Amino acid sequence: MNKPELLSPAGLIKNMRFAFAYGADAVYAGLPRYSLRVRNNDFKLPNLEAGINEAHALGKKFFVATNILPHTAKIRTFMEDMEPIIELNPDALIMADPGLIMMIKDKWPDTPIHLSVQANTLNSPSVKFWQSVGVERIILSRELSLDEIAEIRDDCPDVELEVFVHGSLCIAYSGRCLLSGYFNHRDPNQGTCTNSCRWNYKVKNNDVDQGIENTGVWTPDMEDGIKVDAPRVDTTMADTDIIASQQYLIEEQGRPGEYMPIEEDEHGTYIMNSRDLRAVEHVHRLVDIGVDCLKIEGRTKSYYYTARATQIYRQAIDDAASGKKFDPQLMTELENLAHRGYTDGFFERHAPQELQRYRDSSSRSQRQIYAGEVLDFDKQTKRILVDIKNKITVGDEMELLTANGNHQFVLKTMEDRRGNSVDCAPGSGHQVWVDVDESIDEVNLGLLCKTLSEEAARIDLN
Repeated sequence: MNKPELLSPAGLIKNMRFAFAYGADAVYAGLPRYSLRVRNNDFKLPNLEAGINEAHALGKKFFVATNILPHTAKIRTFMEDMEPIIELNPDALIMADPGLIMMIKDKWPDTPIHLSVQANTLNSPSVKFWQSVGVERIILSRELSLDEIAEIRDDCPDVELEVFVHGSLCIAYSGRCLLSGYFNHRDPNQGTCTNSCRWNYKVKNNDVDQGIENTGVWTPDMEDGIKVDAPRVDTTMADTDIIASQQYLIEEQGRPGEYMPIEEDEHGTYIMNSRDLRAVEHVHRLVDIGVDCLKIEGRTKSYYYTARATQIYRQAIDDAASGKKFDPQLMTELENLAHRGYTDGFFERHAPQELQRYRDSSSRSQRQIYAGEVLDFDKQTKRILVDIKNKITVGDEMELLTANGNHQFVLKTMEDRRGNSVDCAPGSGHQVWVDVDESIDEVNLGLLCKTLSEEAARIDLN
């Protein structure tokens, strides 16, 4: 059975190392000037060279994102800037703009090109077109269903296909968004997105209609039109017309007192309500379809996020390729990552019955938080030195993540760097020695997590 490549994000060299250690076959990083992640990007030329060399030494792949849709000013410098990049021999360039692709292919015809999701490839003729101009891999649009992906695979058997399975899901057409440029004059299509779709918006009910349509902003002098938020109740079809005819307002956290009109229907309020993509439950189907690469989004995320997500999707891919049934526990484990609620996007309209109880974070009582990074491991005493990020206390239930497997244990003793016994490590700035299980022989890029109690998990969620 086909075993797709697992592609993980690398915003930093450190993230790349965790990705490879926890099971990634390849990573992707962006050029600061020419990718959609200008900020939080560690891969200027020296680090890019180090990352590519390190990946190749491990027998892994390193892809470079140059996927902006550029204005003329950036085109003028593009080829000059790309020359030293090409010399580093990345395994592929991830690109979206047809003009830039043409320029690269004209000068460096042997350079592998992967078509970015930003190109919005939705059908087989489009795939064949890009294949005809020398593109080796197509990253399909996030708007496609599993059945549509299968149709494209059948129609295009000799071109590589890649699909996003986890991470941020833009409220735009595969990320072609104008919100950030409109609100903050930072263009998402030039790599400077401020994630305006993910700001904290509050929904208010509006009983009056006083100039909203003309101004687009509702102000406090219309205070009679504001009601307090009320709990959502289930509606019947008879309520649909009433609900759909009502007008609602949103208030953004950074703009108190400014209210923007929106509409709500029987399904809820969806304006800029971007849940995170989680498609681990669909990995088996994607493997059956013959997708060549499964991709995790998150170049601005932490190394903990990279390691955890990579480890879980690694298992899902390996299970599918070996013929094992899907383990729904993997969906539960992804709850331990910070997220804005999960969705499987457009992959499947109706969830299989056996997965329904997992789709709404049913095991939130088992939620974990990241506790700290393992700096050292004493094989003689079976202790790890942990750089603490979040508070841990003797008696806490812990899980040690390593590249060789995970270990659960109860925290029994701790010592500070001076050898003093301590009951609590309050958070950042503290380093402590922690006893681990006697069976542990190796801790490679270890991460320590704390399992929250049901009450603590509920508080954390709220």
